[in-house]
Amino acid sequence: MRPIDRCCASLALALAVLSACATIRQPPPFPAAANARTLDARTLDDPRLLRFVAAGRALAGSVARAGAWDLDALGLAALYYHPDLDLARARLASARAGAAAAAQAPNPSATLSMGYNGTTSVPSPWTVGLMVDFIVETFGKREYRAAQAGHLADAAREDLANATWRVRAGVRDALLDMWVSARRLALARRQLEARQSLARLVERRFEAGAASAPELGRERMARDRARLAVDAAQRDGAAARARLAQAIGVPLRALHGVAVSLDAFDAPVPGAPEVSAGALRERALTRRADVQALLAEYAAAQSALQLELARRWPDLRLGPGYTYDQGDHKYSIALGGELPLFNRNQGPIAVAEARREEVAARFNALQARIAGAIDAAAAGLRAAARARASADALVAEARRREDGLRRAFDAGRLGRPALVAAQVELGAARISDLDARATERRALGTLEDALRTPLFGTSGALPFEERNPRIASEDK
Repeated sequence: MRPIDRCCASLALALAVLSACATIRQPPPFPAAANARTLDARTLDDPRLLRFVAAGRALAGSVARAGAWDLDALGLAALYYHPDLDLARARLASARAGAAAAAQAPNPSATLSMGYNGTTSVPSPWTVGLMVDFIVETFGKREYRAAQAGHLADAAREDLANATWRVRAGVRDALLDMWVSARRLALARRQLEARQSLARLVERRFEAGAASAPELGRERMARDRARLAVDAAQRDGAAARARLAQAIGVPLRALHGVAVSLDAFDAPVPGAPEVSAGALRERALTRRADVQALLAEYAAAQSALQLELARRWPDLRLGPGYTYDQGDHKYSIALGGELPLFNRNQGPIAVAEARREEVAARFNALQARIAGAIDAAAAGLRAAARARASADALVAEARRREDGLRRAFDAGRLGRPALVAAQVELGAARISDLDARATERRALGTLEDALRTPLFGTSGALPFEERNPRIASEDK
């Protein structure tokens, strides 16, 4: 075989190998219908979920209550199922893939040239040239690029932690709504019974001529309002249960027949911690996931600036070449690079500096918002505690009044309408007390979100899962 033939054959083989390596697998069509069926089939008795919850409880030191799903267990179920965490994990995987790509060295390029001289055939009419161009990055450009991508991956990881907290907070809020609606329903039913009893007594008095028609109408309207309050409490309970299913990431029917424990909200609310200074405030201002994410973004912006500064100096291009020139073998080497004659990358450097300053401003604004949120939440919790104490005092006073009237009724010194009216007043005071307690617990949840420190439940923070726990469980 002639040299020219060997050269052409080698080039053809190299191109074939490169083409085979570059084959891209075509993904199958996205199974939308099957995915919808999978989402609709989610339950809380999945064996993999139960193993995950048990492992998460053990890791967090949570105390389990047999046969009931409490705040800690439902938070772990949301960590297992919620689609927002799947999205955050996908973004983290994408950022890490970007970091791996940024660390790669640039591929060389090759140029093939061919010519034919029809005026001669000895020793060969062909001219074949091959030039390979290697890029030599200078002044640490690849290191800066890899550092920037790595910091962005760190930010994506903190975003996943931030999403984990938001999911847990959604479960907490839905459970708190269920707690409020369940207790409101119980009080509303007791109030309805008292109103019905009082309305019946007034009807008898009206039939006996001892009560007026307007008095009877007022009592009947009050009874009907009490019945509407029962209906509203039932509707609120159903809506809260639906919000809980959404917060977990399961269909509503997955909660049918499931015993949900609301004990986390029965315990007395602790007093507002001192957050004007101290470890809790410092931890929130420096260790919250969104704070850490912005710190990572700032580091990425600094690396981007260093990269643009390094680009003031051109990369080197090293180009060894070979030419078969009508029977002659010629070898060459070329050295080249960009000539910084018209600019030295001042524009991109200015953009990188501005972006770094923008991230710094966002960080300062975030810390200011966190500090303000902590102070406002602590003040709100203290105010809610005072309001709850006042409501407790009203309940105590209404109970003393009802006890005194009951004793008078038992002694025959008082009629039943006055006693039932006192019971109605006590029920109204208890409903007001429930409103105050709900406000206090919501204020505690607001403080919990500001501090990103669990204040409800028996466990610490939720386990942090970088991998999809459903897939990880299947792998195991």
